[in-house]
Amino acid sequence: HGSLDTAIYVFRMTTTTLISSVLSSSIFPTEYRSWVRIPATSIPGGSNVRVVKQRRLKIIAKSLDLPLLPFSMSEVLVPTESKTLHLYEARYLALLEESMKRKKNMFVHFILDPISISEKATEASFAARYGCLVLIENVERLDIGALVSIRGAGRVKISRFLGADPYLSGEVRPIQDRFNYESSNEITSEISNLKESIKNLNSLEIKLKAPEDSLLQTRLLNSLKWAEDEPPEECEESFFPSLQERLSFAALQPVSGSTQSELSRLQQEKLKAMDIKDTMERLKLSMGLIKENISSIAAKIAIQSLDIR
Repeated sequence: HGSLDTAIYVFRMTTTTLISSVLSSSIFPTEYRSWVRIPATSIPGGSNVRVVKQRRLKIIAKSLDLPLLPFSMSEVLVPTESKTLHLYEARYLALLEESMKRKKNMFVHFILDPISISEKATEASFAARYGCLVLIENVERLDIGALVSIRGAGRVKISRFLGADPYLSGEVRPIQDRFNYESSNEITSEISNLKESIKNLNSLEIKLKAPEDSLLQTRLLNSLKWAEDEPPEECEESFFPSLQERLSFAALQPVSGSTQSELSRLQQEKLKAMDIKDTMERLKLSMGLIKENISSIAAKIAIQSLDIR
């Protein structure tokens, strides 16, 4: 009887200690806002800037120190999306070499968003937003610089600025969707519909292109296939989103014959998708975009057939 009382006491104390430890740990989100100053030399043609950053701590507290490459608000990159960069400035070529030799072909694509510029201010202020961990897929050396093919892997938050010479670098942490077990069946059904719709849109795009040498795989289908693959070995597991989350981003690609207004609309949808923390919500956004594109491409094909006749 005495041994049983001792066991119960030890169990209670251990449980209490564990609960206290969990409650005080980073499992429960904590947000804070702070400023980081980036020297003028780190941004082409720019004055000194201050970068606002927010961090939400998660169960996985892993971080990476990586080179950072800034872009404007019109160039947001989402996971699964591919992009080709022409790097020719010395600092960006140094960033490329560092990424390839010591960072497992990884760096961070992020947006510098101007947030407040007053007439009296001597410097501009920018928020570091929409960070996306990218993987270098191919490098073509040129007489001047290099063409670099990259692929968005997963969203990240810049938690700490580390340096600016010869290029920006910082500590980044992964951002991933909250998983809702109750909606898992609904998500599975929505993903199935989305994949089928993407394939239908791909077929329509091929018909619209018409020439015999047209590629049979559009950017849309390329992103879908990449999303369905196993995570690349070089990508840190905690930074690689779930299959469902990857698929929810795959539809956010430009389609054949897009007008400037359609491309601008796509950029806005990509910004929304990067802010969303719920996979189901993003899937619905993507499905709406796919349906609109199917209608638009079908109408263009009908017009194209009339011109041929």
